Amino acid sequence: MSRVIILADGESGRLDLVLAARYPGVGRRRWAALFADGAVQVDGARARKGDRVGPGARVTLREEPASGDELAPVAQAELPLALLLVEPSLVAVDKPAGWPSHPLRAGETGTVANALIARFPECGAAGRDPREAGLVQRLDRGTSGVLIAARDPDSWQELRRAFADGEVDKRYLALVAGEVSDGECDLALRPAGRRAVPARRGDRGALPASTWWRAIASAGGATLLEVTAATGRMHQVRAHLAACGAPLVGDPLYGGPGEIEVAGERVEVALPFLHAGAVDLPRAGGERLSLRAPLPAERAALLERLGLPA
Repeated sequence: MSRVIILADGESGRLDLVLAARYPGVGRRRWAALFADGAVQVDGARARKGDRVGPGARVTLREEPASGDELAPVAQAELPLALLLVEPSLVAVDKPAGWPSHPLRAGETGTVANALIARFPECGAAGRDPREAGLVQRLDRGTSGVLIAARDPDSWQELRRAFADGEVDKRYLALVAGEVSDGECDLALRPAGRRAVPARRGDRGALPASTWWRAIASAGGATLLEVTAATGRMHQVRAHLAACGAPLVGDPLYGGPGEIEVAGERVEVALPFLHAGAVDLPRAGGERLSLRAPLPAERAALLERLGLPA
């Protein structure tokens, strides 16, 4: 249902920022989709997110986005949830490959956040965005492994600070195309539609990013890597490996092969082979909390068929 808004005194500047203030919790991707679909107009004309607006402007939304508590995930107790650790301040889970971390819009189901909120409803009030059920980091839909949610606002703030300050050690297992040796990549990244791409000097939205990897073994035209991400940018590991000529197996978005040869047979790999196997967090007093997630059975089976260590 469409909605007409007349901007009030004090509402001025970039249109996307004015709307974001009106609808807290609506993500940038949702606004980008509405603008791209022509669902936002100003004074009867199609609007762009960077348009400048001021008091009195008539903004029409063809579809009013949900905001605030309306974005809270639907509780789904029927969804399985593998718990790695439950403490008063946090919950760590083992995310399956193929599950989104959290909903992008109201009413979406089948995510880790839906399962979390059913068992730990207090997570819904821990972070800034109700969709995220207290998650302090995200994993792409195809990525499996350690995913952490805070259970109260103070813990969420502290965990987010630790991630932002580079105090969290994140290690992944990645199966990439080709025979690859140890390496590293420090290319800054910027969003480009559904992808992250290496940024050029002066690019808007460019963020520093640092990734390095150690080759474990190669077989069947693929290499198993242990990857460390010093920063946490969107698609960072996928984008950096692809930029260095080693895209993930099962990741056609970044040029990776959708199938691999195993014992003379072509085997389809439907999701990017990336597993967040280890996360180490800082503790008070200088101690560290180590969280580990085993490789999913189907991914371990593929490595075994390749003769690679699981």
